[in-house]
Amino acid sequence: MSANSDPGLGETMQRLGRDAVAAAAVLARATAAVKDEALGRAANAIRAQAGEILSANGHDLAAARAAGLGGALLDRLALNAERLEAMARGIEAVMSLADPIGTIMAEWQRPNGLKIQRVRVPLGVIGIIYESRPNVTADAGALCLKSGNAVILRGGSESRHSNVAIHACLTEGLRGAGLPAECIQLVPTTDRAAVGYMLSGMTDYLDVIVPRGGKSLVARVRQEARVPVIGHLEGNCHVYIDRDADVRMAEAIALNAKMRRTGICGAAETLLIDRACVATHMTPVVRTLLDAGCEVRGDETVQSADPRVRPASEEDWYTEYLEAIIAAKVVDGLEGAIAHIGRYGSAHTESIVTDNQATAERFLQRVDSAIVLHNASTQFADGGEFGMGAEIGISTDRFHARGPVGVEQLTSYKYIVRGSGQVRP
Repeated sequence: MSANSDPGLGETMQRLGRDAVAAAAVLARATAAVKDEALGRAANAIRAQAGEILSANGHDLAAARAAGLGGALLDRLALNAERLEAMARGIEAVMSLADPIGTIMAEWQRPNGLKIQRVRVPLGVIGIIYESRPNVTADAGALCLKSGNAVILRGGSESRHSNVAIHACLTEGLRGAGLPAECIQLVPTTDRAAVGYMLSGMTDYLDVIVPRGGKSLVARVRQEARVPVIGHLEGNCHVYIDRDADVRMAEAIALNAKMRRTGICGAAETLLIDRACVATHMTPVVRTLLDAGCEVRGDETVQSADPRVRPASEEDWYTEYLEAIIAAKVVDGLEGAIAHIGRYGSAHTESIVTDNQATAERFLQRVDSAIVLHNASTQFADGGEFGMGAEIGISTDRFHARGPVGVEQLTSYKYIVRGSGQVRP
């Protein structure tokens, strides 16, 4: 603990853990109707308390601007009426999902008469550490509640007032449905030592940690956590323009993938162009991005498309910009694109634009990323767009969850075995 840390922080964190374990036991037995009632009440509370939430967010934004936060972080932090309504609808979308708990995943009978079922159960208590985005408070709380997990949320100091206001709505929903308020807890301090406690001092309480933030946060969580981690390190996402792509579609997809929201992990960071279509596709696509205010950093061939293109360095191919910058490179067809993504990518989200179905299928099968798309923007890398209601993040792990982490990905399973007096010989 640092010299400036709250001397009572350890007891605060232990209390959060104890209360979460007790709440998880209650929540694991809660019916789908009760959980859905809590979610519905929480969504209504967000709408009813929109003024208070936006006022709190105004305090956070003012402090963030004074601290010199960049445009991408400010965009992640900012709330408005439209985003609040989307937050409420996101909770309702989670509410409308089927309850995964108790679902029979598989069942079979053995020759000796034993009847075996694999049944979904909650993970238990989840710790979520996140930065900037106050909507994570609502999304994470809703997903954990629906999947029967208690959760301890530790948001960033830059969104403290917003998180408190949103958390109050979640608590109102829980209490209104007769569930413990401790099902969804918010760490009540901005002391950075709280993160350290969650990572290594709460193994008796936390079953899994989910980081949601920048590269340095996720790297720290992976290095220090003493419980399993679900998360991604970064989103270095690619769009590959194939020789058989429709040029207008290529322009639209590249523009949307990069510029719709530059600060999300599904934003495209690298544009790859098939050498066979340089003469027809490169200049229109590159100029569309430039004209939209995107800085393009290209190899020598891409630089010839427009004098506004800046030279790309080796580091650019690895970079997750999270702002209006994209690296662009000409590659030798599908094989070149796959090789580039394999070397520089982060296994997050990649897209191919092509009218050649065979080429598309080879890309989809051979690119080993969590999400692979054909003729669609990488900005669809989002649980809500997959029909999952919402998601805590996009996992690039191969174990325990991969891709959007939604309700089902926040569950485990157990085996239920029914016999009629069998004993083992």
